[in-house]
Amino acid sequence: MRTLTALFLLLSFTLSAQVTTTVNTAPFIFGEALTFHSKILDQERVLNVHLPDGYADSTLSYPVIYVLDGSANEDFPHIAGLAQFMNMYDLLPQSIVVGIANNGRSRYHDFTGPTQSDSDKVWVPTYGGAADFIGYLEKEVEPMVKEHYRTSGHRTLIGQSLGGLLGMEVLFTKPELFDDYILVSPSLWWNNGALAAKADAWVKQHATSPKRVFIAYAPDDAMMQAQIDHVVKSIRENAKAPFEFWKEPFPEESHATILHRAVYKAFEDFYPQPKK
Repeated sequence: MRTLTALFLLLSFTLSAQVTTTVNTAPFIFGEALTFHSKILDQERVLNVHLPDGYADSTLSYPVIYVLDGSANEDFPHIAGLAQFMNMYDLLPQSIVVGIANNGRSRYHDFTGPTQSDSDKVWVPTYGGAADFIGYLEKEVEPMVKEHYRTSGHRTLIGQSLGGLLGMEVLFTKPELFDDYILVSPSLWWNNGALAAKADAWVKQHATSPKRVFIAYAPDDAMMQAQIDHVVKSIRENAKAPFEFWKEPFPEESHATILHRAVYKAFEDFYPQPKK
């Protein structure tokens, strides 16, 4: 009996050894990171970059999609993956995706301007860095991307929540920095809605600017709904071609879950496909 047991164990071990496969592991590389010292922000900063398929084997130039909150553990891999997926089916022009990474928790400083609201100051005591951050985008980020990659000159900015607030401020103060603006659940409640209050004057001045603006929001964005509605009304009443605008509610989503569907829909609206 002991002999049969020993033979069974030996056979089991032999069969197990026969199906064992040697496995080698290697990093899965989805992009590259540029690390540098920002003179404007006086900080080490990172740009995460995803290049379109075939970039290395071509001489083509590509549009650039800039993503705020673009760290590796934030929105960058999601938007880069979305762009890569849509590229496979020719739903989006082949594009370079640049994630503008945050530095620690500095997004609360970088994405907010001055405020007269006491509650804002309590919630974000480090507020007020938006002007410097916009200077960083203009004088360091865009020139660096242009220097290192073959860019076509067409630029899209994507921002959500406080990133959407910053995106709106770029649109209203430095609209020439980007051609397309995708603003998802923008936190326009900041500073008692002061930025949204500038919409009428700005839109009238830039009524025929060749910009494309997409604004999305979810049901739990109620605290900035009045400001979003005011911006939408200003654009709809004053903007004319070639200015293009889309407003998209996502009733099944929340402030936390809206990003993927909103960006996909924005790209569909920006690059409509012929009906089959």
